[in-house]
Amino acid sequence: MTASCPAVLISAPASGQGKTTVTAGLARYHTAQGRRVRVFKCGPDFIDPMFLDLASGHPVYQLDLWMVGEAECRRLLYASAQEADVILVEGVMGLFDGHPSSAELAEAFGLPVLAVIDASAMAETFGAVALGLASFRPTLRFAGAMANRVAGAAHAEMLGKHLPAAIPYKGAFHYRPEFALPERHLGLVQAQELGDLDARLDALAEAIAQTEFKDLPESVVFASVGRLEHPRLLDGTRIGVARDLAFSFVYPANLDLLRALGAELVFFSPLRDTDLPAVDSVYLPGGYPELHIEALANNQGMKQGISDHVAAAKPLLAECGGMLYLLDELSDREGRAGSMCGILPGRARMQGRLMGLGLQSARFESGDLRGHTFHHSALETSMQPSEKGARQNGTAGEAIYRSGRLTASYLHWYLPSAPAVAVELLRP
Repeated sequence: MTASCPAVLISAPASGQGKTTVTAGLARYHTAQGRRVRVFKCGPDFIDPMFLDLASGHPVYQLDLWMVGEAECRRLLYASAQEADVILVEGVMGLFDGHPSSAELAEAFGLPVLAVIDASAMAETFGAVALGLASFRPTLRFAGAMANRVAGAAHAEMLGKHLPAAIPYKGAFHYRPEFALPERHLGLVQAQELGDLDARLDALAEAIAQTEFKDLPESVVFASVGRLEHPRLLDGTRIGVARDLAFSFVYPANLDLLRALGAELVFFSPLRDTDLPAVDSVYLPGGYPELHIEALANNQGMKQGISDHVAAAKPLLAECGGMLYLLDELSDREGRAGSMCGILPGRARMQGRLMGLGLQSARFESGDLRGHTFHHSALETSMQPSEKGARQNGTAGEAIYRSGRLTASYLHWYLPSAPAVAVELLRP
């Protein structure tokens, strides 16, 4: 069985060229035209999908040939092609960067690639960059090039004039400050922090309407892989999932899996709620706890509730920022510190540079679980890791700390990569 749907992968020569801005604008434009839009994000990103989710009105799922797996990527694309009018996939980094790269994913599923190129300081070289991207891997389907951050109409015309005839010119995004999406150390500011985001997305959609990019991409045929049926091994299990501005980095696929396994998800906020709800297990995903140190430190009721949960030998899974919340102390780059839950000995401080990055896996009793790390904090602790993650090249990765039913690490896990491990970590 197959399903076809117009689809395109939006990529670029490098990070910072405007992929998210263009993809969000496209998603809002097609949604405003009454089309059903499904958006995916290449790689293990959390923040870009928040914008794409709001732009399309639908959850954004990850596609990654290693972390998600080719079969699951195919399953996700096939399911979307059955119900969508257009599928948009935002690439990661530059088109050929990393392994697996956006180009590898595009090639695996026959997705045409549209290149977004920051042309703010370019003239004829725009054509050379586009030609290089289009010809570097001849088997890749290339849908064209779009110029971003263009100075004006004359600049846009010049760029198109020097683009090789074989490469479609999809138009230009003129530079406008209101198009910019604010950034911080882990990437873009979270979508829910921008009160005017809807207006920004509408402006992007209007800009898309002035380009050739507004046309639907060519159709792609996606093959069926068959449905996955999960045994309901978490039936009757109430899992408390932290969800607020401090803890928001969680894959929709993780939550889907836990529900498919039979769990009831109970969302709570360590920032606002003074008590931990009555749950069997707790899931503390990552996020930005370093931006909310005072509020987290002052919420004694929640800290006590988490401590009591662990003392009762109930399961707790903590990822990155969730792990930092369990420490004795957390401080930001300026040295402002606050007392956290005091469950794990040690302290962490935000650094001025990236301290961990990359895809990793780890072996548990029930199987190998995959995920990734991306953090700017340094941890000082007397704890000894029970095991370590493994990078794709086979070298040792992030420490994983386990004590009783508590599992904590800098790693953000992609739970569908090993459903049996999700059960192992969260079943009472």
